[in-house]
Amino acid sequence: MLRSPRPPLQIRRPHPRRATLAAALATALLVLGLGGTAPASGQAATGADTGTGTGSTLTKSVKNATHPGAATAEHGDTLDWTVRYQNNAADDTAAPAQVTDPIGGAGSYVPGSLKVPPGWTPSWSTDGSTFGPDDTGAATVAVRAENPVARSGGTEISPLLLAPVQPTAQATGGDGYTPVIYRTPTGEVQAWSIYHHSGPAAAKVVCSSLTTGQPCTGGPWPRPLNTTAGPLGTGNTGDLGSPLTTKYVIDPQQSNLLYYPANTTAGVGIGCLDLAAHANCGYTALANNGTSPSSANNLAGLVKVGDNLYAVANTGQVLCMTLPGRTPCAGQPYAPIVAANHDLPGSPGALYQGGLTAIGDKVFASSAPQGGGSTVPGPPALGCFDTSTNTGCAGWGTPHTAGPSSSYYTYDAFTAYDTAGHPNGVCTSTVGGANVLTTCYAVDGSPLTPPGALATLSGSTLTFDPETVTTDTTTRSYFPAWGGSGGSGATVCYDWRAAAPCAGFPLPATHPTANGGTTRDYGYSYDSTTRCLIGLGDAGILFSMDPATAASPCMHSGATVTLKPADFYCDGSTGHVQSYTRARLTDLDLSHLDLGASRVQVTDPDGTPVPTPGLAADGTVDLSGVDPAAHPALTVTAQLVLTTTGDFTATNHPMLVVEYKGEAPQICFRTTVAADCATTTVTNTATGTDATGALTSNTVTAPVAPGAGCQPKISVQKEICGSLNPHDCAPGGPGPWAKTSPVGLLGLLGTAHWRITVSNAGPVDAATVTVNDPSTPSCRTAAGTFALASGGSRQVYCDSLLLALPVKNTASASFVAANSPAGTVPTTTAASSAVACSLLCLLAVPD
Repeated sequence: MLRSPRPPLQIRRPHPRRATLAAALATALLVLGLGGTAPASGQAATGADTGTGTGSTLTKSVKNATHPGAATAEHGDTLDWTVRYQNNAADDTAAPAQVTDPIGGAGSYVPGSLKVPPGWTPSWSTDGSTFGPDDTGAATVAVRAENPVARSGGTEISPLLLAPVQPTAQATGGDGYTPVIYRTPTGEVQAWSIYHHSGPAAAKVVCSSLTTGQPCTGGPWPRPLNTTAGPLGTGNTGDLGSPLTTKYVIDPQQSNLLYYPANTTAGVGIGCLDLAAHANCGYTALANNGTSPSSANNLAGLVKVGDNLYAVANTGQVLCMTLPGRTPCAGQPYAPIVAANHDLPGSPGALYQGGLTAIGDKVFASSAPQGGGSTVPGPPALGCFDTSTNTGCAGWGTPHTAGPSSSYYTYDAFTAYDTAGHPNGVCTSTVGGANVLTTCYAVDGSPLTPPGALATLSGSTLTFDPETVTTDTTTRSYFPAWGGSGGSGATVCYDWRAAAPCAGFPLPATHPTANGGTTRDYGYSYDSTTRCLIGLGDAGILFSMDPATAASPCMHSGATVTLKPADFYCDGSTGHVQSYTRARLTDLDLSHLDLGASRVQVTDPDGTPVPTPGLAADGTVDLSGVDPAAHPALTVTAQLVLTTTGDFTATNHPMLVVEYKGEAPQICFRTTVAADCATTTVTNTATGTDATGALTSNTVTAPVAPGAGCQPKISVQKEICGSLNPHDCAPGGPGPWAKTSPVGLLGLLGTAHWRITVSNAGPVDAATVTVNDPSTPSCRTAAGTFALASGGSRQVYCDSLLLALPVKNTASASFVAANSPAGTVPTTTAASSAVACSLLCLLAVPD
């Protein structure tokens, strides 16, 4: 258990080993729960641990990571502690559960070692009473795991179903732009946004919890953005500004990392925001502000092509950053693809007027070189960049005109689709003239018929980049609009496959139930789980919209979760998981659900469908036919259409529960046994609470055997008295004492007087020291059994009648270290000898 496997009778020098502990080891293995499932002995456990079945249980065990399988620990060993939480609640009601483990008696906590099951939240304490979310490292004296919705059995994960998103003012209102939807590891759904056209110092990033309808924890919001990695600051202390029209990119490998276009007082580049940690994660500078004739003052959004992110600067140049290295691409900035706009030198942060989109390996940008800020004013235009050659696209030798004069301007560049839903070109819509003017070109640069829906809007209407949603039957783009025909906020929906405005969707669709219709829409994000559009705009109002009808709030709900049963265990063993069981909806009146329009999808984490029965009338999906060996993890997505929001209240929280059948989930951590030689045992007991009441685990106590650095260092010195005076040879007598008696001292026979000195030069005391002297048993008797303190010594005096000379007398000592476990095999020292001589001593040499 606490030692690496080795033959039980082996003795290693210079310190003792547990050699003949067969029975003791077998008992210790049960006590410590090593290599088996037997609960540890000690303090009585509750519920199932004692066979009563009256409540939930905690079962504690430990294994030695340094010496797997050994029955005792040594100083400095690393121990793996596991507590199993068996929820034995009488019903299926979700209730809070908490497990706390004071670890002071178990050694020092190993930083980063705490593991908790999915759905549980870890915390750490340095004083045993105050717990926080950050690992406090070696200073940790207690750890805790909490689950707000623990259920009977404990082998499930229960994300909240998202309530229909009601109109909500951002934390401080303000000029919010397109929201970014982020689902935290605990299932909370958040909407993040960055205020646009804000200077570097201004606080500009905001997080709103769609789950709670409140600002995210970790405020106050908004917070500034900074080039230096680290937690978000407070106040107007940023050094990264934001552009006019923003497109973001989520890291394809880490869904918590958001990349955004940014500017500093010195130039432009790409910032990184860690949504999970509420932290800046760096900034990559791509171009400095220029002097004459053109300056990179700001950017037009971001797009991802392959493993690179692309942007376009005011100069019309294409900028590029590699992923995941976050370094500038070789050779960038690349040559301009559109006319420069707002590029006057000496005006850092001047806004880029236009947009950006990508189709395949092509990047397209629009630019509106207005007078009064551009070095060469001109009409709006579209340009194309081929990422495979890092040059302009074929058919795009010069930018293509997208408006009649410099009095027209644009905020967007968006992808066009054919009637099969395939991307086939790029468009931009301009402000100016009698109606919104939309100009489109095919990928090859030839003219393309624009969508007609936007032309119904007056020329003073501002339109922005659409959110395009593709289903099995439709490809729809939702255009934000306000001003002119867009009034205080509206949405225009165009169905590319039908080549017509979206059926069943008003043209334009206003939002009278969201802040009285005052939304001034900038952008939407489609939540594929709930199948709702989440919108944000100049009014700072976050709201939801049904993509089929434009109704607000969107009367949909849903949740998505990945269940990986193996993640519920951390003891390194296998065989914990038996089968999947079911997914189900809880705390939801099914009569409030349009069952025919709702569905639950089951896939592998990579999106591959897993065949299962559909959503049954009782709100369940049978998962028992899914083989957990073939599908070690399942992603379950509930997409629900509601008829009322009545089930979502302050006290009732509908959930999607996904379950499997298996052993009780585990909480694990590691400790290191103290190097202090006074440590003779390690011990640990966990406590907790849940719906069944207070919980206390069995207490595990593991013996600690002195390791190599905690052994006595015993030596023996055997001597003989060289005096004819018996008083000189008595205990404490002056001798002289030597290794060999003087020649002729004893004649042919006589009495030899021996002195045996036993010394301990080691760091710890020795216990049960005995003297071994086969030729002079009286010496062993005279010594008896004694303890010998560190740094101490003891002298033993004894006599023997010699019948023949010379005689070589050899002695040694046997001992165990103080505080050694019962049954520890004694260690025997090196031998020491002295010689009693007759007339000659040629036949014997002392050691």
